[in-house]
Amino acid sequence: MGQFIFTKCNIDGLYIIEPKCFGDNRGYFMETYNYEDFKNAGLSMTFVQDNQSMSRKGVLRGLHFQKKHPQGKLVRVLKGQVYDVAVDLRLGSKTYGKWQGVLLSDENKKQFYVPEGFAHGFLVLSDEAEFTYKCTDYYHPEEEGGILWNDPDLGIEWPISADMEITTSEKDKKLMSYQTYTSMQE
Repeated sequence: MGQFIFTKCNIDGLYIIEPKCFGDNRGYFMETYNYEDFKNAGLSMTFVQDNQSMSRKGVLRGLHFQKKHPQGKLVRVLKGQVYDVAVDLRLGSKTYGKWQGVLLSDENKKQFYVPEGFAHGFLVLSDEAEFTYKCTDYYHPEEEGGILWNDPDLGIEWPISADMEITTSEKDKKLMSYQTYTSMQE
């Protein structure tokens, strides 16, 4: 019997994964990854690197991808709450340019699997958030790519509250538009 509920999203390849959590007066226990359970759900990827970050409310990281060494990512939140987004950049995909968002938190314990060929980013909604993810390939700094998080052609509906100030890195402020990215693929 598996320890996860795998829910396919409207965009092929994306999954929301809910681990079974066992709790009592001491706290809780859950598996966050099990190769056999994932394989039985059709997710037989191999992870080679784990990453973790901490960010404050209003920090928006993304939308990032690796050009020649694409990474699949299994993302989750250890503390706090984020809105996580994946944009389909797979050439020939019927959902090319479409996005999917999901609320991830330490309370709902949901995970999001983003396969190779997607841009990925997240917005921190809580005062701070600890975010972790497993990758299917190593990070190659020379292969970084990205699309502006607020590109109107993507139309991502970020849950930005009136009192939230968005903070991005200087690098992320200079990312290309979706239109520029698309023209480079032709």
